Amino acid sequence: MGKTQYYTATTIDGFIADENNSLEWLFQVERNPENTTIGAFFADVGAMAMGATTYQWLIDHEHVLDEPSKWHGYYGDTPAWVFTHRSLPAVPGADVRFVQGDVAPVHAAMAEAAGDGNIWLVGGGELVGQFADVGLLDQLILTVAPVTLGAGAPLLPRRLDGRLRLVGVEQDKQFAILTYNVGS
Repeated sequence: MGKTQYYTATTIDGFIADENNSLEWLFQVERNPENTTIGAFFADVGAMAMGATTYQWLIDHEHVLDEPSKWHGYYGDTPAWVFTHRSLPAVPGADVRFVQGDVAPVHAAMAEAAGDGNIWLVGGGELVGQFADVGLLDQLILTVAPVTLGAGAPLLPRRLDGRLRLVGVEQDKQFAILTYNVGS
């Protein structure tokens, strides 16, 4: 089995979205258009999970319901689990599974689907925190932007004191890419 990884962009003050769940701050920061970090990361992903707000953002801002080819361009045939308590539309032709409740049994199903591949926890922070709470988070990969929001959706609303070990630092123009292993 591969690793369970939270790969996300964050502001330096620890937010992944602003108070309106907008990511506009992210697209205002210069990055290398030829950076292959996300492509290399995704090549090892065998399954992914996200919360309803993240999924809704993809629907609203990337228009993946109207243009399912965008979803397939981003994620291919990788199965995705969406944790939600509300009814959401499925992206046509995509392997999207709507779930709720305890993350542990869903993680087991994701691990089976991923085989030797990694599990990508796309977001949000509260969902990732639930995986961390039950010891099912192996790594954080944080793309840190030189932006402050002051408020919004927190990166990871949990204390992981003494559980993080820095194992990688990279730079992509104005972004710092920090990789931490998560211990118990």
